[in-house]
Amino acid sequence: MNTLDIRGLRLRLPNTARPVLDGIDLTVARKETVALVGESGSGKTLTSRSVLRLLPPGAATEGSILVDGQDTLAMPPAELRRLRTHTAAMIFQDPRAAINPLRRIGDFLTESLRLNAGTPAAEATARAARMLESVGLSHTVLGQYPGRLSGGMLQRVMIAAALMGDPALVLADEPTTALDVTTQAEVVGLLDDLREQFGTGLLFVTHDLGLAAAISDRVYVMYAGRIAETGPAESLFRRPHHPYTTALLSSTPRLDAPRGRLTAIDGQPPSLQQKLTGCPFAPRCRFTTAVCTERAPALHPIADPSRQVACHHSDQLEKMTADA
Repeated sequence: MNTLDIRGLRLRLPNTARPVLDGIDLTVARKETVALVGESGSGKTLTSRSVLRLLPPGAATEGSILVDGQDTLAMPPAELRRLRTHTAAMIFQDPRAAINPLRRIGDFLTESLRLNAGTPAAEATARAARMLESVGLSHTVLGQYPGRLSGGMLQRVMIAAALMGDPALVLADEPTTALDVTTQAEVVGLLDDLREQFGTGLLFVTHDLGLAAAISDRVYVMYAGRIAETGPAESLFRRPHHPYTTALLSSTPRLDAPRGRLTAIDGQPPSLQQKLTGCPFAPRCRFTTAVCTERAPALHPIADPSRQVACHHSDQLEKMTADA
């Protein structure tokens, strides 16, 4: 059984012309790292937050989200709190915004176990000390305030907090964005080690394709609230079959690339006030034909059964990459 199984997820917000998330299917197995990548506004963060039902006011959902076999969209509040404490946890993008600056680190780490799970304070504090040591921090951090710690240390605290309830699933929402390159590499390595050590499934949300390639087993590429392409990280980045994935890779800086301007993706992602009748990437795609503007492509398998792509002309890209 997968630790996360999202099926047919649709999410609508008030005063929008189309769903923010439109038929998302996504799975994460135990001990597996799955990357969710795409431009800002593609729906990555809302997908991850939907798992724990951390949704904006007025959000309406369809479909199912099974975490360890439990549908979080159908849970009563008390059961959802227990799931957030023990089964699934989230690492937010900005640790300084997620941790109360007026409370000590020890209070932040132990609060959920003490209040939601009824764990005695001494037992919760002992576990917090062990979790801090597992992420490379001293137990003395428990008595400090967030303002005394660097950004990298605070992100390690956030990871320790996510592991406090021994979760089956960790959702990491761009956890390295606010960090320098060196600290970023340390945090990515730490997440990978902890995934093996604790046996968790990891959904890693990022716009950094290089980072996704380095950390993930499988990748989902999102565009305009839909999955454009998915498959094993190594084969997807080596031979993409969706024009959007190809464009993203072409616009990624590389040390071995020729000097000059980076390749840019023309145009802008569609607005939420814009209804979509065909492929959402069609206005920006060089392969666009009449069928692309008339009918939305379904996610379908290609020659490699582990790969799926939502493109009417994926066979052209498959041939181009095979000939390259």
